[in-house]
This record gives sequence, C-alpha cells and structure tokens, in this order.
Amino acid sequence: FQVKFSRRYNQNKNTMKFTALALSAFVASASAFTPAAFVPRTAVASQQQSTALSMAFKTNVFTTQDVTLADTVETIVKGGRDLFPLLPKAFEGIESIGVIGWGSQAPAQAQNLRDTIKEIGTSTKVTIGLREGSSSFVEAKECGFNEEDGTLGEMFDVIKQSDLVILLISDAAQAKLYKEIFAAMKPGATLGLSHGFLLGHLDSIGDKFPEDMDVIAVCPKGMGPSVRRLYEQGKEVNGAGINSSFAVHQDKSGKATELALGWGVALGSPFMFETSLRSEYCSDIYGERGILLGAVHGIVESLYRRYQRQGMTPEQAFLESSESITGKITKIISTQGIKAVYDKFEGEDKAIFQTAYSASYTPAKEILQEIYDEVSSGNEIRTVIMHGARLDKYPVGKIDGTDTWVVGEKVRAERDDDKIPLNPFTAGVYVATMMAQIDVLLEEGHPYSEVINESVIEAVDSLCPYMHYRGVAFMVDNCSFTAKTGSRKWAPRFDYILDQLAYTAVDNGKPVNEELIKSFEVHRVHAAVEECCKLRPAVDISLFADTSTKEIVIN
Repeated sequence: FQVKFSRRYNQNKNTMKFTALALSAFVASASAFTPAAFVPRTAVASQQQSTALSMAFKTNVFTTQDVTLADTVETIVKGGRDLFPLLPKAFEGIESIGVIGWGSQAPAQAQNLRDTIKEIGTSTKVTIGLREGSSSFVEAKECGFNEEDGTLGEMFDVIKQSDLVILLISDAAQAKLYKEIFAAMKPGATLGLSHGFLLGHLDSIGDKFPEDMDVIAVCPKGMGPSVRRLYEQGKEVNGAGINSSFAVHQDKSGKATELALGWGVALGSPFMFETSLRSEYCSDIYGERGILLGAVHGIVESLYRRYQRQGMTPEQAFLESSESITGKITKIISTQGIKAVYDKFEGEDKAIFQTAYSASYTPAKEILQEIYDEVSSGNEIRTVIMHGARLDKYPVGKIDGTDTWVVGEKVRAERDDDKIPLNPFTAGVYVATMMAQIDVLLEEGHPYSEVINESVIEAVDSLCPYMHYRGVAFMVDNCSFTAKTGSRKWAPRFDYILDQLAYTAVDNGKPVNEELIKSFEVHRVHAAVEECCKLRPAVDISLFADTSTKEIVIN
C-alpha cells in the first residue's frame, strides 16, 4: 500500500500512533483485497460443507465438459491438438500477437503460439517485444524470431502494433511501466496476462485497467520450460502441456472468453479452468511461497539436519529428505493422488507417517495462513516491488553453496532411481504441509480446480521434476523474481517452525491427533485430485529429451 502515515511519539510513553487520515486510507485500500473482492464472476457457492466455489462458463467455439471435483461441479475445456482447427474462429480479428518479455514464460509461450499458428495455416504473426539493448535479442533470434521478418522488435513498437499484447515482463517491471504500456496499446487491442500480479498492484494503489480494453489471462500451472517441453513431447499424442487457468477481467468486445480459451489451447494446455484475476494472484503468489517452492525448501533443510542429528551421513540424509520428496513422493501423487502415498505404508511405517503428519499440519498451516493473509492484503505484492527497487544496491545472491545443496549435487551424480527411499516421516511432513495449503485455500473460497493445480499439480508435474533433475536450490535460484523473493523470505519460516514445534512434539512423545488423521483419510480433496489425475498430460515430462526451451532463467 502506498499509504503515508505520520509517526507521533509520546516522549514519556514512547508510543507510535497512526493518524486518523492514514488509518482510513489503509482501510480503504485494504478493502480491495478482501475475499469478496475476488469472488469469480461465474461462481456459485457450494451447497455442501466445503466453502470452495463451483465454476461455470459458456463458449460458442469450444466444447465444455463438467467435472465433479469433491462436492462441486466445475466446467472445463479439455485441450488437445484436435482443437487446433477451431483456433481461427477463437482468434478472429487477431492479426498480430505481441509477446512482451523473455523470461521463464515468454520463450515457451511465443514458440508454442508460433508453432500452433503455423500448423493451422493462418496469417497471424507472433512477435517478440524486448526493451532496447536487451541481451535477450540474441536468445530470441536463436529461437527463430528476427527483426528482418518483423517477429522481433523493441517492446513499445511491438505493443503499438499488436492486437493481443501478452505481457510477460517481470512483475516489478509491470508495476513500473504499466501506464506507458496502456498508453501504447492501440484501440481495440486486448491485454493478456499470465499472472494477476499487476491487478494486485493496481488495487493496492487505487488504480485500474483502462475501461476500453479487454483484459484476459491464461496462466499455465508450471514454469515456462515445462510448458515448452510438454508441448514438444506431446505432438504425437494429441497434445500435452501444462494445465492453465484462464480469467476474463474485462470483456469490452464480447469475445474475450473465446480468445482466452484459444490462447490456452494453442499453448497445449490439457485442460483449462476458469478463475478470476484476483483469485489467481492470491492463489499463485501464495502457492509459490508454500508447497511449490518456499515450503519444500524449508522442509528439506529442516529434515536434512534432523536426519544427520539422528546419525545419518549427509548423503543418506539428503536421500531420505529431498530425494524422497522429488523422486518418490511426488511421483506417486502425480499419477495416483495424495492419499496413495499414505496407503503405501503399513504397520510401523504408517504409524511414523501419522506421527509426522499430526505434528506438522498445524505448524505448517499457521505459516500458510499468514502467507495467505500477507498476499490477499497486498503486503506481499508491496514486498516484491520494494525488493525490486533495492536490486541495484543489493543484488540477489544464490543459495546453492550451502552444505545441503552441495551434498545434493553429489547425490544426484551417483543417483540410482530404483534405490530412492519412500521415507514415511518425510512423507508425513510433506503431505501435511500440502494438505494444510489446500485447506487454507478451500477455507478462503477458492475453487477445487484452482486449489489442486496451485497446490498439487504444479508441484508434482512441473516444479518437482525440475527439482529432481537439477535440485531444489536450482529452482529457487532460477525461478521468477516474484517467486524467488517469496521463497527466500518464507522458506526459513517453514524450516524454523517445523524444527521448533513439529519435530520437538515428535521427540517429546506427543500423541497422534487421531481426529486430524481421520480428517485426512476422508478429505474430499482426494477424490478431486484423482479426477484431476485423469486430466493430466498424456506424457510424463522428460528432462533429457532434445528441446528448444531455455532451461536457465535468472531474473
């Protein structure tokens, strides 16, 4: 929030008071972030116990299908290359698509769009827009974009000529340049986003999008390289890619839904589900600080130390913590669901899982609720912007030089996938944190499709395969600036609270909370996750196959 407040100190009591003016400004600004502000435009409240929302939308171009996710019915569009012939109608009036930026998402989305449009044989041109003097011009040219044929240019020149402007520059840059970008867009052009951060920033300062333009979002639930890799690897099996949420924030033309769905189909999304732009940024920024990045980082660090205290070598401790998560646990969840991990255990191992789960759930949920409150209030967005303003003075360093990740490199070099353990204690901690994240989102009213994608699918089908391939530290060091900022901020909180509250409870013999275990066993999300597993990509991502994607992205 850009709220100026005065500090009045009482010399005797040394207290600080907000002025009434500042307090009223704070309340007015904060109201934009209340849960009511991001109820999806077509949401219908669930009639059963869950507070999750049912979603429904209409399209005249694509065929929708209803899926039952726990106690709600949601409408989705199932993607596939067989839908490509419908794209000319969905892209009606779109002669030029400007993809602005070259970070994690832009190379993947630009290449997927270009390849799809070439396959369907339309004249729509995909052009990359970069700031003048950017070193990314070289990388864009290596991917087949060039100035000679008009598929590569200076960002504002590209924005001016584009019918669809897909804005994929960093969140901090969007916050800084949005007025110039809006001013450069031609009348009737559509603004496309892959993240709701800009809306969060506009809310926080009392600004908004121009009312005379369509504003849509297609948000792949995975990092850019996985969006490209699965598109390439799925060409022979009617498409594979990363699921996407879509949002229609403003529909001036009446065609925004069709364009958003067409964009998602062209990217190769196996299925698309509706959200709102506010709901997206709350769940997305929250998720990457939770189980997607920050929490898994904190969990590994805490367990790595714990297992060594119990007598393991550093290599075995890494195997039983990080490798168990990225090499066993998440692979089971990906194809069989969360509860399948629990069902793998019997006897003493099941008791160990229950002990770890029971001790970890509430401490993890405490941090996760705090993260959600910080995101939904706008505080976390402000943190990212302020961090961006400090970068010149305090560049972001790397975390991969610490003992955990140095040992991890050695373990990966000698890895035998068949010998990676399914550690019941590690599984209990990880699954408890994942379930706590799910419960916070459900309690805040997010639809199951969004909850599962942000808490489960993005973790197990996109991020964890890369973590297994290159390491958790690699992901933290090379993710988007917004995700990196959040992960580095919140990972220590998970590390500390698990060490201080969860593991001490276990060591002190605190009894298992049987009610909590029962709640986990019968949780509605299990059936919903199993349903989503049926809609997962047709192929497992291969990180060793040839690809045109850019693997290392440091913002």
